[in-house]
Amino acid sequence: MPFTFSGFADEAGKTLKEQIAALKAIGWDTIDVRLVEGTNFCDLSEDKFLAAWDTLQASGLKILSYGSQIANWARPITTDFEKDVSELKRNIPRMQKTGTKWIRCMSYPNEKEKPWPEAEWKKEVFRRLRELAKIAAGGGVTLVHENCNGYGGLGPKQALEMVDAVGSPNFTLVFDTGNNTLHDHNTDVTWEFYRQVRGRFVQVHVKAGKPGPDGKFVTCYPDEDPVQARIFADLKASNWSGPLSIEPHMAAAVHAGKDVADPKMASDIFIEYGRRLTKLVAAL
Repeated sequence: MPFTFSGFADEAGKTLKEQIAALKAIGWDTIDVRLVEGTNFCDLSEDKFLAAWDTLQASGLKILSYGSQIANWARPITTDFEKDVSELKRNIPRMQKTGTKWIRCMSYPNEKEKPWPEAEWKKEVFRRLRELAKIAAGGGVTLVHENCNGYGGLGPKQALEMVDAVGSPNFTLVFDTGNNTLHDHNTDVTWEFYRQVRGRFVQVHVKAGKPGPDGKFVTCYPDEDPVQARIFADLKASNWSGPLSIEPHMAAAVHAGKDVADPKMASDIFIEYGRRLTKLVAAL
């Protein structure tokens, strides 16, 4: 099988114990950390971080990436930049300790009420990301930008423009296979985004969508969305062998404030999602 697998297991359970159990049930040995009992992993106190790391080490799981809040959907361009600088600096020593090289970010959505002129917004986004990339480089880690929110989430042209403008090996892309579909209610935009950034990303987040009863797209299992197999087949044909990290958004969705309500249902969905993905990829 050409790919490795991981997942944002906070969608399987609130506690680290529940998250580990779900990944173990699928048979995977890596995790993308994000929420632990409602707190972002990047915000854990030192004592809680060390306890979480001890638990993960005892389980045998490795941390593939940190799902940070840097420049994300909740931090528009007017957010105090020091908030992101502090989060990155605080977590670099932790990433070094856990042997993790990637920390997920976005690129500062514009203000909704009083949006900045695009040129001004873009200039400040690029300035901030350059500074963050320098800090990441100093710590030997890499910021990976998800095609979700902010300037780089507008489209493939903007994403590539952003990466080239930052101009650092410590700032690159992660491609999400469902964000564009779910934002635009169209799988063609996902394929076009993928086609244009192909070869420029180091990780793939697996999210899938299909039309709901009203025609708007809703999340679904990866084998229910044909663009998923199309992307994976193309990745395999191009000899890409990076990690696929599942982010189902079916039982929980952090950005929408949708937390795990039924632990068993969330775990069952997450495990089924992982199993269907491995089966889909194996069938290629």
